[in-house]
This record gives sequence, C-alpha cells and structure tokens, in this order.
Amino acid sequence: MDVDRPNLQQGGRMEGREYQTSSRQEVVFASTQQDLEPVRSIEGWVVIVTNIHEEAQEDDIYDSFAEFGDVKSLHLNLDRRTGFAKGYALLEYEERQEAEDAIASMNGQEFFTRKIKVDWAFKTAS
Repeated sequence: MDVDRPNLQQGGRMEGREYQTSSRQEVVFASTQQDLEPVRSIEGWVVIVTNIHEEAQEDDIYDSFAEFGDVKSLHLNLDRRTGFAKGYALLEYEERQEAEDAIASMNGQEFFTRKIKVDWAFKTAS
C-alpha cells in the first residue's frame, strides 16, 4: 500500500509525528490515544467492538454487553453475500459511565474464540 508523504522539497520537514512547514505551521498526522476524548452522540455514548467472530449474533453481543447498562441500540452489520457478521458492532449506552465500564471490562476479552477490541466510536482532540 502506498502512503502519500508530504512534499519535503517545498520547504517542509518531517519531525516525529508532525509535519512542519517553513512558517512553523504544524499539522498533526496521528494523535496519540491520550489526546482524544470521547464524544457523545445525539442520543448517547457509542462504543465500537471490533474483531467479532463472523458467526456471532446480535443476541450474543447484547447479552455480553447488557450487564454494564441499558444498551439503547446495537448495530451488527452483516455481509450481504454471506450473511455473516462483518467483524464489528456499534453499541449505544445512555450514560457515559456504562460505556466506560463496558470498555474497561470487555476490551481484550475472548468472545467466540477471538480477542475483541472495545473502544469509543467517536473521539475528538481534547
């Protein structure tokens, strides 16, 4: 896979994760996780679960995450051709603390023989 790099011929230079132009204007390419704060959606706090096994069902995910609070909505996208899960799900909680508990407890846990990753779906720089 090719990655577009800044044109260093035009007076800029690369330093770590930042690209600085000759006018000292900084553009950050990649923020660290510590710099990002979760953002509330219109109706609640959205959590993304990745690396879900293709044979997992909505009920399985709901049962695992409902113990942390009321799951307002759950979206498990399916492949149209195969009917299996695409490997990720979005869950929405009413309260931030419920979502934080789900992330802290479920991130890295084994679910259908796979280690899932659980994190905030929407983040912004703090």
